[in-house]
This record gives sequence, structure tokens and C-alpha cells, in this order.
Amino acid sequence: QVQLVESGGGLVQAGGSLRLACAASGRTFSSYAMGWFRQVPGKERKFVATISGSGDRSYYADSVKGRFTISRDNDKNTLYLQMNSLKPEDTAVYYCNAGTMAYSGSYSTFGSWGQGTQVTVSS
Repeated sequence: QVQLVESGGGLVQAGGSLRLACAASGRTFSSYAMGWFRQVPGKERKFVATISGSGDRSYYADSVKGRFTISRDNDKNTLYLQMNSLKPEDTAVYYCNAGTMAYSGSYSTFGSWGQGTQVTVSS
């Protein structure tokens, strides 16, 4: 079982930046892939970015490619999401997640989710 705690959300103007963090505990951090997902009220949770256990592979949703960067510090058991050039449509609750990543890049969740952190981008 993996425990996850997100932080770093807040209110920012369009064009601004935020960095989210996710502290993980419970299993050897570098042994599993991680991901960021986001959800707005009344809609499904959606994929934002995923990263392999070693950090050598990462994948992004088209809507954030070139603006967001996922990274991890395996010594600190922490996952990050650097978000630049934020847009109002990035407004959502952001969740981190632990899982596995196939060689193809396909990601499967363990099922554990953090409590989420709210990101609000004003126009």
C-alpha cells in the first residue's frame, strides 16, 4: 500500500506557474511509476502526466505538453509537477497516483490516490 500526500496548489493568474509535490510512503519509491491526474467537478479524472520508476521515461497529455514537466526525486520519495504558462482550463483538483508502467508506456494504477490539491487559474 502506498500513501500519497499532494501539496503546492493555489490560485494563480493565467500565464503563471506552480509546482506541485507529492510525498509518497509505504513502498520502495523507485520501484513504481507515478502519475498526475486532474479532475473538475462533474467530470472524470483525467491523465496529465506519468513517469517511470527511474525517471527516464515520461508521458504527457496533449493539452499540457510543452507547458508541464513531471519529475521525481527518488532520494526524497517525492514526485513533482512543474506547471508553466497556466491557462484557466487547467483549473482542477490535481491528484498524484502510484502504479506500474509497461515498456510501451502504458500505465496501470495501484488504486491509491492522495487527497488532491486545488489549482485555480484566473483569467
